[in-house]
Amino acid sequence: MKLKTKRVFYWIASSMILIPLFAGAQFNPPTGTNLPEGSLMKIITSGMNWLLAIVGILGVVAFAIAGILYLTSAGDEKRIETAKKAMLMAIVGVIVALMGLVIITAVKKWLGGTSVDF
Repeated sequence: MKLKTKRVFYWIASSMILIPLFAGAQFNPPTGTNLPEGSLMKIITSGMNWLLAIVGILGVVAFAIAGILYLTSAGDEKRIETAKKAMLMAIVGVIVALMGLVIITAVKKWLGGTSVDF
């Protein structure tokens, strides 16, 4: 038990020493590395926007596929129910993507200090 406690203590101590170094890298980017310069907030925002675009596109494609499933069901109740469930899930996916975009925009404005209201 004593060895496990030591490991946890060393892990916490090393984390407390190293985390500020990583956090400080966003404020003082190294020069002469030919790396793109940008803040941590910009990097996270572009990554999230990229992921939200993919989710939105997949949602629209899923909605189109669900429509095709519904049209080709030929009156089969089981296939109609499957198509309706797929359409509902596609709509939910598009709504989640739009909500994510709204949340990212709101957080960016609140944390960026550019606006006091939404």
